[in-house]
Amino acid sequence: MEAAKGLLVLISGSGLLLLVHRDAQAIAERLLLHLHLNPAHHYPHIFLQIATGASPGRLRLWALGAAVYAILRFVEAVGLWHAKRWAEWFGVLTGLLYVPFEMLSFVRRPNMEAVVALLVSIGVILFLWLRLRRHQNR
Repeated sequence: MEAAKGLLVLISGSGLLLLVHRDAQAIAERLLLHLHLNPAHHYPHIFLQIATGASPGRLRLWALGAAVYAILRFVEAVGLWHAKRWAEWFGVLTGLLYVPFEMLSFVRRPNMEAVVALLVSIGVILFLWLRLRRHQNR
C-alpha cells in the first residue's frame, strides 16, 4: 500500500513538471470540464485556485515535495516488506505528519469530513502504536 501511494504521488509530481511553462489554469479548466465538475463547488474551486497561482517555480517546488514524499513511502514499503520493526515505527511517525494538517482543516472549516479524517488518522496511529507496544512487551 505504501509503495502504491508513493508511485501515485511520484506520477502526480511528474505531471506537475509537465505543466512548467504551460498555462496551468487553462489545463485545469479543461480537466474540470472534461470531468463534468462544477468549478463553483468547493473542491473544484480550490483546484482551480491552485492552478491559477501555479508559477514554474511553485510547480517545481510541489514536484520536489512529491518526490520527497514518494521516497518516504518507498523506504517505508521496503522496510515493511522485509518485516523491519523500524518501518512500523516509521509508519507511526509519518502518520503523525497528517494530524496537524487535518486539525488545521477542521479549524478552518469544521465539518463532518474533517472530523472523520482526523479521527481515522488518530485511530490508525493509535492502533499501530498499541500493536508495536504489545509486540515489544512480548
